[in-house]
Amino acid sequence: MKSVIIKPQKTGRGSAVEYMEYLEKLIPEKDSLKIVKSEAAKFHKTHSSDECCKMGCELYQSDNFQIQEVGVLLLGYASHENAEALSFLKNTVSLHESWKVQEVLAMAFDNHCRLSGYEASLPVIKEWLGSGCANVRRAASEGLRVWTSRPYFKDNPRAAIDMLAALKSDESEYVRKSIGNALRDISRKHGGLVAEELGTWDLSSRKTLQVYKLAAAFIGSPARPGWQGMGNRREK
Repeated sequence: MKSVIIKPQKTGRGSAVEYMEYLEKLIPEKDSLKIVKSEAAKFHKTHSSDECCKMGCELYQSDNFQIQEVGVLLLGYASHENAEALSFLKNTVSLHESWKVQEVLAMAFDNHCRLSGYEASLPVIKEWLGSGCANVRRAASEGLRVWTSRPYFKDNPRAAIDMLAALKSDESEYVRKSIGNALRDISRKHGGLVAEELGTWDLSSRKTLQVYKLAAAFIGSPARPGWQGMGNRREK
C-alpha cells in the first residue's frame, strides 16, 4: 500500500475533513476491519477524549461505512470520560441499519467498559442490557464476550451468568442468539455454574429453548434428571 501524505490534525472542522480524506485514501473499498481498528487506536493514543468524541461524531456523518466505524470506535474510546460520546453510541449508532456497524458498536461498548473498569461499569452494562432497543442490548451482550475473560467477571462468573440469563426470553432473536453464545462461552470454564442456571429454566417457551440449546452446546442437557455436565467434572 502506498504511503499517504495527509496526516490527521487535532482540532478544527477542517481537520475532520482532512482526516476523512486520509481515511478514504487509506482504507480499501473492500471490508477491512483490521485497518479500521488500527486507525482508531492510533488516533486515540494521540488525542484527548473530547477530541476523539468530536472526531467520532464528524466521521459518523461519512457515507463510507468503514469511516463511520472508525468514528464509532473513537466514540467508544472517548465515552469513559465523555458522556456525550456514550449517549451518541446508545441513541444514534444503535439505529444504524448496517449489521457491520452494529458489530463495531459492540466493540466500542467493550472499550468503554474496559477503560472505565468492568466493575465500575456494572450500572451501565445493566442499563444497556435493559434497553428497549435490541441493538443496544445486543451490543452489551456481544461486546463483552468472552465475559469471564474480562476483569471482575473473571472472578465473578455468576454475575455474568445472571445478567445474561435475564434475557433468555428476549423478544429479539438477534439478542437471544448473542445471549446463548455468550453463555456457551462461559460454560467452557464454568460449565457447572451454567448448567445450574440452565436447569432452572422453563423450556416450554420457544424463545427460551432456543437460548438453552445454544448455551448447553458444550455441556449436554443439564435439565435432565441425573445429568452430570462436563463443566462439573472439569471444575473438580
